[in-house]
Amino acid sequence: MTELEIRNKWVIDLDIEQFFDKVNHDKLIQILREQVNDSSVLNLIRKYLKAGVMEKGIVKATKTGVPQGGPISVILSNVYLDKLDKELEERGLRFVRYADDVLIFTRSEVAANRVMTSISSWIERKLFLRVNATKSKVVRPMRSKYLGFTFLKNGGEWKVKPTNEKKAKLYQVLREYLKRGKAISRPLAVTIKRVNQIVMGWINYFRIGMMKQFMNEFGQWLRHKIRVIVIKQWKMPKTIFRNLSYLNRKYKNGFNAESIFKVANSRLGWYKRCSMDVVNYIINPTLLETKIKDGAGLLNPLNYYLRKVGI
Repeated sequence: MTELEIRNKWVIDLDIEQFFDKVNHDKLIQILREQVNDSSVLNLIRKYLKAGVMEKGIVKATKTGVPQGGPISVILSNVYLDKLDKELEERGLRFVRYADDVLIFTRSEVAANRVMTSISSWIERKLFLRVNATKSKVVRPMRSKYLGFTFLKNGGEWKVKPTNEKKAKLYQVLREYLKRGKAISRPLAVTIKRVNQIVMGWINYFRIGMMKQFMNEFGQWLRHKIRVIVIKQWKMPKTIFRNLSYLNRKYKNGFNAESIFKVANSRLGWYKRCSMDVVNYIINPTLLETKIKDGAGLLNPLNYYLRKVGI
């Protein structure tokens, strides 16, 4: 067992209430002044904080907080919460923080509850912020969520993987984009390029997580969706028969004309028809990954993920 497994079996999932809206301007300037001894810079930052925000065409004053999405908001938030980092380090606690998302690791549930209470009090007294008691919780690592990840044990070590919510979101985004009514009206190359962008972006973010099985299952689902679009774009039974027959001969799949004819003229729905062996084997993963005339080949999610993690 690793030291992390022995010593840190409980997680404090700390949620700072409306952090970006509640940052105290005077406290932030005070913290900045400890490192920046330049009044013109500090005055410029204060003006940025006081500039206000526009909502529905109306400018509202900002007495507290840093504008979310602003060019230096994340930097200022990290400067502000650096005091929290230092406090946790002085207490000898293991933790991870990204902006206002904080996880603290402890040996026991009793210690976790004690730390939760004391740190919440410290944040309120020293940083003039409040910890959201309803959203903050003490849980086992496997039940915690952080930046879209959760934890699992693998071979005696703690590993991470994408949460079920993030996996479901990926399906949801692509299911919406690949709706047949919209997808069949676009050139296939346009659809595939956009799908590749979405999938690569998702994998690039979550590649440190364990998700080999998920990538395999997701890839099968994605290829099926693309096959449906391909067959639906061919539309007419004679066109489906002609194109499948051509691909069958070219790549020597070995299906006879009768089998292909049955698929082309089937009264089954598009999804069931594309689940049949004829379509699966003729429009196979290798064919889908082959670049067509303008350079769009469908990404294989599992292969891309394995390359990213060096397997």
